Amino acid sequence: MNPTMRDAGAFHAARYGSTSTLTAAGTGDNTEVNADAIDRRGFQSVTVYLGFTATLAATKTLTLSGNLQDCSDLAGTGAADFGDALPATIVATGPGGGGVVKGTVRLGNFNLGMARTHIRAQYTPDLSASGTDTATVWLIYVLGGAEKLPAV
Repeated sequence: MNPTMRDAGAFHAARYGSTSTLTAAGTGDNTEVNADAIDRRGFQSVTVYLGFTATLAATKTLTLSGNLQDCSDLAGTGAADFGDALPATIVATGPGGGGVVKGTVRLGNFNLGMARTHIRAQYTPDLSASGTDTATVWLIYVLGGAEKLPAV
């Protein structure tokens, strides 16, 4: 198969990272999540995305921060921060009267040329309300710069 620029899927591969649920001022709120480590061999870059669905009271917020780590294996052995981190950023604000807010934010785009064989992301979701708001956050890795095409 000879991939062309019209075949975006031939040039990147997606991997699941994690899903977390949180309740304001409760379980999972303002708690760092270690996403699953993945084997990045055969790829030279990764873009990490966080998706979310949040039920927020009016003017209350969901803030996300995170970073990438490289490590020696899928267990995260020797994990160390790699590249620039996403500083705490408000990604959603409750609409007037409250409601559901959905979205996606890019944690970062990373050149993996100097990374070890495995990578994992960490992120911290933080709800500003006290007990009523909830959110689900998931992480997806999109690997690029495949050494073999099509990427799988």
